[in-house]
Amino acid sequence: MTTGDQQQTTAGRPQRRGRARSLLPLGVAAWVVLEIWLLTLVADAAGGFTVLLLLVAGVVAGSVVIKRAGRRAWERLTRSLQSPGAEQPDGGGGNALTMLGGLLLMVPGLLSDAAGLLCLFPPTRALLRRTLGRRLKRTAGLGDAFRQARMQYPDGKVVQGEVIREDGPAGPRPEEHRQQLPPR
Repeated sequence: MTTGDQQQTTAGRPQRRGRARSLLPLGVAAWVVLEIWLLTLVADAAGGFTVLLLLVAGVVAGSVVIKRAGRRAWERLTRSLQSPGAEQPDGGGGNALTMLGGLLLMVPGLLSDAAGLLCLFPPTRALLRRTLGRRLKRTAGLGDAFRQARMQYPDGKVVQGEVIREDGPAGPRPEEHRQQLPPR
């Protein structure tokens, strides 16, 4: 029997899904320390006022980028609602990376500004879109474990259950988690 986040594999070892979750705070802390260190290096070389101007310029540029991306998304939505069957001429593939780039520009720091500019520059944005698209397609199967099914009978009763994929890896399944539907 498993409880909480400790799910057992077929060999009896806990799965490593929690590793990324436990290393995330350490990565964020390292990112913040590196950002502060870089800002102090730039402040020593160019002066504190220059660093302040860089940070303010990043916030202003990020807000402009996010505003433009939001306006483009709103215009695309209104065009699609006015003519639902028509093809969209720009075929931009969405504004997610543009908005992420604007958000990273708004976050104080030089590394986040560099990452934001990579999200905004068209060749690197296309590369990121392809890479992230492949990775998301590869990890899309993780949601199958949590997919829920609802079956509604004609009399209005709803039976909730869990979808179990039969083509997945065979392993011992605890009998206590299976629910039997009443015969109809």
